[in-house]
Amino acid sequence: MQNVTLNNGVVMPQLGFGVWQVPDDEAQTAVTTALQAGYRSIDTARIYDNEAGVGRAIAAAGLPREELFVTTKLWNSDQGHDATLRAFDAGLDRLGLDHVDLYLMHWPMPGVGKYVETWQAMEKIYADGRARAIGVSNFTVETLTRLIGETGVVPAVNQIELHPYLAQNGLRAFHDEHGIATEDWSPLGQGKGLLDDPALKPIAGKHGRTAAQVVLRWHLQLGNIVIPKSVTPSRIEENIDVFGFELDAADMRAIGELDNGTRFGPDPETFAAGA
Repeated sequence: MQNVTLNNGVVMPQLGFGVWQVPDDEAQTAVTTALQAGYRSIDTARIYDNEAGVGRAIAAAGLPREELFVTTKLWNSDQGHDATLRAFDAGLDRLGLDHVDLYLMHWPMPGVGKYVETWQAMEKIYADGRARAIGVSNFTVETLTRLIGETGVVPAVNQIELHPYLAQNGLRAFHDEHGIATEDWSPLGQGKGLLDDPALKPIAGKHGRTAAQVVLRWHLQLGNIVIPKSVTPSRIEENIDVFGFELDAADMRAIGELDNGTRFGPDPETFAAGA
């Protein structure tokens, strides 16, 4: 496993396990399988409604807490200073933990206008040692600029939709300039045709790998953090088996040329669910 050092010195695994759309009663089994396969970073969120299942898997695994990296996220309807503090406490209770390693604001919700005060509450959570790092998700250059400008605190991570069809080059450049780690959600394009793209087949064949492994390797070689999700044991194992080969410059260029701006999830500039 490779690691990324965040801007506050905290070390985070570069490849993690996501549990979006995994029902709570299936989350324990999926996370247990992932931990057995070697994953040590687990990404959940309040809106996924599976924090309790994730927590049960962590408790049952018996691994030292310091070996695990647990991320959860604040949902939109809990934005606001005091509401954020209450929501964080409730999330810890569901997870059965005394701290998380990374706490993210799930969406900026610019139309609601509470993300700055929400961030200030997250700063308190961080200062109190209950989150080892704090960051955001689905923020744009505009919302990041305002957040940093008004608080002076740079997020450790911005978790965004990113895959070969949506490479986010401009936003990644902003992240690099400000020391923000890029974390990629829906890295395999949510199974909506990306892995069947004909450009991936010869690259996969050349390396004796699947298209999914090639795409995950592309994410890693960009320097991004990536969190593939699956409930299928064979795919969970396949997705972590991406450290034994390397894409060459021609491979990286061919995959990069697939970028066409396609989003499979909501646009953060307009998304306002939970307001």
